[in-house]
Amino acid sequence: MTGWSCLVTGAGGFLGQRIIRLLVEEKELKEIRVLDKAFRPELREEFSKLQNKTKLTVLEGDILDEPFLKRACQDISVVIHTACIIDVFGVTHRESVMNVNVKGTQLLLEACVQASVPVFIYTSSIEVAGPNSYKEIIQNGHEEEPLENTWSAPYPYSKKLAEKAVLAADGWTLKDGGTLYTCALRPTYIYGEGSQFLSAGINEALNNNGILSSIGKFSTVNPVYVGNVAWAHILALRALRNPKKAPSVRGQFYYISDDTPHQSYDNLSYTLSKEFGLRLDSRWSFPLALMYWIGFLLEIVSFLLRPIYTYRPPFNRHMVTLSNSVFTFSYKKAQRDLAYEPLYSWEEAKQKTVEWVGSLVDRHKETLKSKTQ
Repeated sequence: MTGWSCLVTGAGGFLGQRIIRLLVEEKELKEIRVLDKAFRPELREEFSKLQNKTKLTVLEGDILDEPFLKRACQDISVVIHTACIIDVFGVTHRESVMNVNVKGTQLLLEACVQASVPVFIYTSSIEVAGPNSYKEIIQNGHEEEPLENTWSAPYPYSKKLAEKAVLAADGWTLKDGGTLYTCALRPTYIYGEGSQFLSAGINEALNNNGILSSIGKFSTVNPVYVGNVAWAHILALRALRNPKKAPSVRGQFYYISDDTPHQSYDNLSYTLSKEFGLRLDSRWSFPLALMYWIGFLLEIVSFLLRPIYTYRPPFNRHMVTLSNSVFTFSYKKAQRDLAYEPLYSWEEAKQKTVEWVGSLVDRHKETLKSKTQ
């Protein structure tokens, strides 16, 4: 167990950064390699301050660059693979999403075999399980339920294929004769400081007289705080490196949630921003069934225009379903196998996120002030 090392892909992202902050506290860790396409200057500065705890090597490069991946994996004990294109709105070209999320994962698994990396942890997504219909109710879902996303939308489809590849790789023979152990974590909707989805919603509301756009008023979900998702990754790597725990964890996937109350996406945004005067849109909205069929019509229009014009609908059937379903999950299996308990309570998570939302509001006020001067 002495002198181990860890590579984290997507380390510049919302979740990746939080994993690094927890990882530096681990015992006998001799090196962390942080990999991403690019790192912001302020993040590079934060990582440099962590150097006094453990050696931290910054690697900028492409997840599709095979020689780069092979170099990154040399002398590594654990790979945590968070890097992916998250695109629930269909903005990114399908081929790009599939390449990064599926091919990138496959190339990284192959690099692990060549470099004899024994542990691989994959950040999957709740979307691998669905929801497939807003009429279908899943409450406190668990790993034994045969849930699988049937949408062809690139993000959930790519995450499903990548997770299958990771779990199928468990038991592969490494170049040095060892065995590869893998597992996948499926977090529910992740919120917290630095969330791009929250940030976009808050900034849009600040430019719209403080009215929060409705994302999904008919949904019931159990969001999870980013710090708790990061903590689950640490526990997963500990389990896979422990000869007694590894047999029950390898080849498995785990739903990761916490004690955040079950609520709608809209209500979460409101709870985290109401003290700054932001409020929900109280105007009448279309019934859910009508929204679904309008989404279908917009998809047809997009398809018909494709030869002459790229039309991206404001929403589609997948988005309507994703945003308005009853879809909650239990973390009991992670509790049992990984000894997972949330590191942050709902109250702590809420306080930290509200403080961050406050900083967005302050920044918006400063921007307005500078424009009027």
